[in-house]
Amino acid sequence: MLSHEKVWAAIDALAARYSLSVSGLARRAGLDSTAFNKSKRCSVDGRPRWPSTESLAKVMEATGATLDDFFQLMKSDDAVSVNYGPPPTTVPLLGFAQAGAGGFFDDAGFPAGEGWEHVELPGAHREGAYALQVQGDSMLPLYRDGDTLIVEPGAAVRRGDRVVLKAASGEVMAKVLLRKTPTQIELLSLNAEHPNRVFAPDEVEWMARIVWASQ
Repeated sequence: MLSHEKVWAAIDALAARYSLSVSGLARRAGLDSTAFNKSKRCSVDGRPRWPSTESLAKVMEATGATLDDFFQLMKSDDAVSVNYGPPPTTVPLLGFAQAGAGGFFDDAGFPAGEGWEHVELPGAHREGAYALQVQGDSMLPLYRDGDTLIVEPGAAVRRGDRVVLKAASGEVMAKVLLRKTPTQIELLSLNAEHPNRVFAPDEVEWMARIVWASQ
């Protein structure tokens, strides 16, 4: 029998067959990366949402799977019924390299504009929180290339906190706050090969605390 749970479970199984996350499967098919997220499978009031036939067609074209393959996945043990429960929490996601460009943040450092993807979180977060994906090795050994940092612009920032700072020059960096005075902000680099940084207040667009990291 065709059911909401079996259709979505078959999509999960198809992604796993090609060693992809559901976000990776959606991107391969030319869809929005959040198209198959669990948060999209039920509406806020709990009503089931079904993937469109166009989305399924694009997935099968991208993977080479046939309609018969998909039906077999719905019948197989790989496609098990799932209790979705409340939709999971998602926040906007951006790479560090993109974060330095204009248009992604407002003057207070909250996410704004277009071009954001989304990532699911394991728990609750404050309104306005977002995720930055680490790119490169400048934050080793604490953060590696590909790690995701969750940032809360509204959270209080204190000495010793790990923070993300955007300089007026457009540079975005993750460091540890050493001290903040009326005349300067001093940051400790996470990587010993990179120097500490000192900024005057007017050289900083915003600074926000890192509250969680996926590693």
